[in-house]
Amino acid sequence: MAQPKKVFLVIGAGAGIGGHVAKRFAKGGYHAVLARRSDQEGLRRLVGEISDAGGEASGRLLDASLPDTIEGLVEEVERSIGPIECAMFNLGAQIGNRKLADTPYKAFELGWRMATFAPFRLASALLPRMADRAKNGGRGTFLVTSATAAMRGNAGQHSHASAMGGRRMLCQSLNAEYGPQGVHVAQIMIDGSVDAPDTLGKLLGDQFEAYKQSKGEDGIIDPAAIAETYWHIAQQPKNCWTHEIDLRPWTDTPWWNDNPSAAINK
Repeated sequence: MAQPKKVFLVIGAGAGIGGHVAKRFAKGGYHAVLARRSDQEGLRRLVGEISDAGGEASGRLLDASLPDTIEGLVEEVERSIGPIECAMFNLGAQIGNRKLADTPYKAFELGWRMATFAPFRLASALLPRMADRAKNGGRGTFLVTSATAAMRGNAGQHSHASAMGGRRMLCQSLNAEYGPQGVHVAQIMIDGSVDAPDTLGKLLGDQFEAYKQSKGEDGIIDPAAIAETYWHIAQQPKNCWTHEIDLRPWTDTPWWNDNPSAAINK
């Protein structure tokens, strides 16, 4: 009888961090399940690139803000493909720079739903399964992408900073409960600009290439390099787990030394 495939699930599989991490895990022998909210053609292209490189992948369109979508995806993947050995939550929650008076309740709540409640829902659906498998020698890893806003608030970032701060505390709480049960929970804080066409590229539009040139050589984070960090964390032995890490270009000032008034929506 054939062994079930080990599965890597990424929620937030765009052309930047999510797509590159999926490619890295597929290269490492996982069946990568890519989920994103929109852009069926972009999703099809990512799955095709993984297949062309000799890996296995499948894609799903998923609106994580809707009830039961995340939970249903976990159930469907584990039933039809195999146990999810590693999951990555990579959805952002940036609603833009808004003064307090320009932040409606609905917009503020949306940031929380995407940045904090959605990974909580994924953890609720998946981590108990991982813990059960860990009792019999299985592996379980939950990787969560975070941002500078999780560490420091800034003017205009009321929704984003509070939601990402909640995401960080959620990861710490999950680790406290599930780490002793053999499930590895890690938050990867991206403290800088990422060369991602469908996030930063979409935000900057025609100015994207000029912005990258202004940052200089190695001044913007390569998502393929980020992917190697995610892969390394997922392969760590239990006696040497990373639970929180921050990544930035060598030319950037770390978040704890940066001037908040000069920050640009990190």
